[in-house]
Amino acid sequence: MAGEKIKIQLLTEAGILSELAALCALLGIEHCSESSLALVQTETHLALRKLDEPKLGDVFVDFVAGAMAHRRKFGGGRGEAVAKAVGIKGAELPSIIDATAGLGRDAFVLASIGCQVRLVERHPVVYLLLQDGLKRAYQDAEIGEMMQQNMRLLDIHHIAELNPQVDSADVVYLDPMYPHKQKSALVKKKCGYSNIWSVQIWMPMNS
Repeated sequence: MAGEKIKIQLLTEAGILSELAALCALLGIEHCSESSLALVQTETHLALRKLDEPKLGDVFVDFVAGAMAHRRKFGGGRGEAVAKAVGIKGAELPSIIDATAGLGRDAFVLASIGCQVRLVERHPVVYLLLQDGLKRAYQDAEIGEMMQQNMRLLDIHHIAELNPQVDSADVVYLDPMYPHKQKSALVKKKCGYSNIWSVQIWMPMNS
């Protein structure tokens, strides 16, 4: 990605740090030992962690368990606001490009209903968290096949980079509340992840 590099601590609790560093370098993310924010490769997932406020907990993407699994099983399905926003009616399931993917929550709802969703995420750290969550979801016995068919992260970071001949879709979804609803969620979490670095990002919390 073009632009100023993001400086953040890169830590690993499993594996080799150089592998994480190499992955981050491709997206303009550099290790900075003085940063209070860390991108951490745990034994199970990639997480964003605020080292000076551990009570905030990690931010990571999990489509298999937790809140997302509960939403898939017990949520409103076709009755959810995002489903109505993209025009799901009856048996009609539009193909969708989610141009404000974030941590993939809205896209996951649409994919669970049966829509084929391609995701675009501009921020490198969020992109890596989302990529990691999708990778683990693809391997899950229960939802892996559905996720591989219906949810794909594009290797671009802005809708201007879309190839109209390849990336055509019935709907391009732009979250009308982005970034305002993320800000609201952060207020409830004492804004711990609001101004993450010199490049300001509004991060929706994992739970």
